[in-house]
Amino acid sequence: MKALAPLLSFALGSVSAVWLAGCAGSYQVKVDALSKPEAEKAVAYRLQTNAAGIDPKSLRNQEAERFVRTALSGRGLYEAPKPELAEIVVNLDYGVSEPKLVREMRTEPIYRTLPGRVFTAVVQVGVDKNGNPIFATQTYQEPPSTEYIGDREYMVTVVKYEKYLRLSARENQPAGDNAPPAELWTVDVSSDGESRDLRKHLPVLAAATIDFVGKDTRGQKSIRLKEEKEGAVAFVKKGMDPAPDAKSEGAAASAPTPSPDAPTPAPPAPSPKG
Repeated sequence: MKALAPLLSFALGSVSAVWLAGCAGSYQVKVDALSKPEAEKAVAYRLQTNAAGIDPKSLRNQEAERFVRTALSGRGLYEAPKPELAEIVVNLDYGVSEPKLVREMRTEPIYRTLPGRVFTAVVQVGVDKNGNPIFATQTYQEPPSTEYIGDREYMVTVVKYEKYLRLSARENQPAGDNAPPAELWTVDVSSDGESRDLRKHLPVLAAATIDFVGKDTRGQKSIRLKEEKEGAVAFVKKGMDPAPDAKSEGAAASAPTPSPDAPTPAPPAPSPKG
């Protein structure tokens, strides 16, 4: 009976751990997409970055563009081998907003401790001089138990940051009469939270665009992405396989080159005259 309390505490702790693990493996993302009719028919693109304050040649931006290329491939788009062959130009913008103070309602469970049940039992307490057992009535109490009785609500002030990513596509040619190229579609995705780690969230934001490129959400909507082995986030993180030409170039680049200090090989010996 006394083992009931530790088992109950272990069970409650296990349930809490599983619940927290489930929340930690998912992301809430807001999506707002606009598109012209039949805009999704354009599939060959050229990618360029318009993120303020970010060097397009930086490692951070190269990683962000790799995530976006993978996400666009999941929608059936591909990067044109030459800029002039692209049907559309996809502009990439991303970043982190200024900190915002937010008042949030939080809840926590309330438990109460109940005293254990009191019961009596007849037990042997000894033997008499003839070896006969002596019995007596003893009083026992079971371990206390914990009972859930409801939730308590309270307000907290937290600092939040909005991590955002924006893709916008325009035609790769002027519209005519000196008009700028027509914009075909845009996808805005963002995630609010206490973390300002943009690098961690970039693959999540890129994955959130996959189902909405060339689509119209008719307003902002909220979706949840999970960290699953075959999910969109894992797909974006894994990236695309390099093209065959890139593989051959990489193999050539990785081929060993002779050291400048290596001795010059001796010329071949002359063949004997017959």
